[in-house]
Amino acid sequence: MNISVIVPLKNEEESLPELAAWIARVMDEHHFTYEVWMVDDGSTDDSWAVIQQLAAQNPHIKGIKFQRNYGKSAALNEGFNAAQGDVVITMDADLQDSPDEIPELYRMIVEEKFDLVSGWKKKRYDNAFTKNLPSKLYNYTTTRMSGVKLHDMNCGLKAYRKKVVKSIEVYGEMHRYIPVIAKWNGFRKIGEKVVEHRARKYGVTKFGLERFINGFLDLATIMFIGKFGKRPMHLFGALGSLSFFVGFVIAAYLALAKIFFDKVNMTDRPLFYFGLLCMIIGSQLFLTGFIGELVTRNATERNSYLVEERMDHTNNVTEDELQLAYRREHRR
Repeated sequence: MNISVIVPLKNEEESLPELAAWIARVMDEHHFTYEVWMVDDGSTDDSWAVIQQLAAQNPHIKGIKFQRNYGKSAALNEGFNAAQGDVVITMDADLQDSPDEIPELYRMIVEEKFDLVSGWKKKRYDNAFTKNLPSKLYNYTTTRMSGVKLHDMNCGLKAYRKKVVKSIEVYGEMHRYIPVIAKWNGFRKIGEKVVEHRARKYGVTKFGLERFINGFLDLATIMFIGKFGKRPMHLFGALGSLSFFVGFVIAAYLALAKIFFDKVNMTDRPLFYFGLLCMIIGSQLFLTGFIGELVTRNATERNSYLVEERMDHTNNVTEDELQLAYRREHRR
C-alpha cells in the first residue's frame, strides 16, 4: 500500500463527505493504493454515522470511534498503530488542509528520502491576534529549544515514512511536537513544504487558549524525556549534588567562624537557613534521581532501542517487522 491517510476529527459531520470525495479523486488521479483512517474523537454529532456511510460507499475508508473525547494526540496514535501504507499522511478534517498536496508530500518521502515532511501554511486565514501571532511565538520558542527548524510545527498536514510512526508514541497534547519526538528517536531528515491553507468552511475550531500553557508543559516534558528518559540520575543527581555542596560549604564556613573566630548567634543569620535549605533540597533531588533510576532499571522498555538496520542471515525478517511485533506484544 502506498499511502495511509489519517484524519482525526471531532464534530465534523458537514465536511467529511466533501473531504472523502476530494481524497478519493486525488488518489485515483495518481493511481495510488491507499487507505483513509477517520478517527472519531468522541464526536457528539453524527460524524460516526457519516463515516459508516462513507465506508460503505468506499472500501478504502476505515474508521475508529472513541467512546469519549481523548484528544488529537490519542486519535493520531491510534491511527499510527493502524496505518499500513509506506507513507503516512495526516490532515485535519475541517477542509483547511488540501488533499491536493498529497502527491508532492509522497514524492518527497519516497524520492528525496525525508523521514518527515511538515506543511508550512505560509499564508493563513486565521485570526491574526488569537492564532497567527501566538503560533509564530510558539514556533520560534520550539525551534530554539529543540533545534528542529520548522516554520509551522503544529501544521496538521504532515507526511511520514512508515517506520517513523511505528517508532514513536504520542499522548496528552504532544501532537504539536511530533517532529521533535521524531528527532529524539533518531529521525533527523525532517523537511517542510509550503502548503495551501484554506478558510474554514464548516464548524468552529476545537482548540482554546489553554493550548498555549499545555503546549509549553508538553515541550518541557519532551525535552526532558529525550535527554534524560533513560538516565534521570544524570540530571537530578547532578543538581542535587551541586545544591548539597553549596549548603555544605555554607555550613562549614559558619562552623569555622564559630570555632576559630568566636562568632555568636550563627543560627539567627539568614545564611544559616539558606545553607540548610540547600542541603535539604540537594538531598531530595538526589533521592529523586535515585528513585528515577530504580524505576527505569525495572521498566519493561529499559533496553528498548530503535535499531535502524541489522544484518541477520538466519532469517528474512526485516527490522520494521521486528519493531511492529515488539510493539504489539508490549501492548498486550
